[in-house]
Amino acid sequence: MLPSVLVYGLINSATLALIALGFSLSYGISRVANFAHGALYVLAGFSAWFFIHRVKLNYPVAVLLALGVIGLVGAAIYRLALIRVRGMPLSEIIVTFALGTAALESLRFFGFLGSSYSLPPFMVGSASLLGVPVDAQRIIIAVVAGALILSLWLFAHHTRIGLAFRAIAQDEEAAMMSGIDSDVMATLSLALGSVLVGLAAVAVLPLGYLAAESGSNILVSSIAVCILGGLESTAGVIVASLIIGYAQIFTVAYWGPHYQMIVALFAILITLIVKPSGIFGKQKELEERV
Repeated sequence: MLPSVLVYGLINSATLALIALGFSLSYGISRVANFAHGALYVLAGFSAWFFIHRVKLNYPVAVLLALGVIGLVGAAIYRLALIRVRGMPLSEIIVTFALGTAALESLRFFGFLGSSYSLPPFMVGSASLLGVPVDAQRIIIAVVAGALILSLWLFAHHTRIGLAFRAIAQDEEAAMMSGIDSDVMATLSLALGSVLVGLAAVAVLPLGYLAAESGSNILVSSIAVCILGGLESTAGVIVASLIIGYAQIFTVAYWGPHYQMIVALFAILITLIVKPSGIFGKQKELEERV
């Protein structure tokens, strides 16, 4: 039992990190909580399915096109809607949640959700880790998550756009005074965050199928990870993913899969009560604000 918990806990943690990184990045730079995050996950999966099965493109090309489409959708959400309400947190949440819900309900209305809509695995087969058999797709998810975290660190520290992102995240007014356009950076951050959740979709959805519930679960899990770790902290996302990921696997192993989402909701509740800024968050605590 213990080796299985260790192995699948790590894979579950990698999956959570993969789906939450886009939400954290978008918020850290634009300060917009993108509640269309889960819908973008489903739309990216559907886009990949469409390019594979309807346009008849090969898998890698279909994935790249799907990521490009979902990145443009993320940018459009900011330029067409969020730019008009930026700085009003409640309005931002309402706008993004409404757009995400509309997208999911449109797919449901036209019958594009269900078990007949799924993505093929990247690779067929399995391997043994600590004596535990693990299918190749789950191993790929863990590898992709690790590579993505490293790539984001290199991007943020060694590219002009990445450095501009860091400048905006640290001090928006000072960054704007140095010539960095806040709206352009926010647009790019929403686009990149959408691409990241799209990458999570094409990596994780071969294990299941396209469903509206997937969007809701992805949004809740992303929010739980980001709140626990700190909304603007990549290190926090990693640590929180490990905590929630292993907690969920222990819950599934000893109580059953029906309680898995309760772990994420419980993490949100406890964090908001005990330390609202999260483990590595830089938001001011309540006693510092009053």
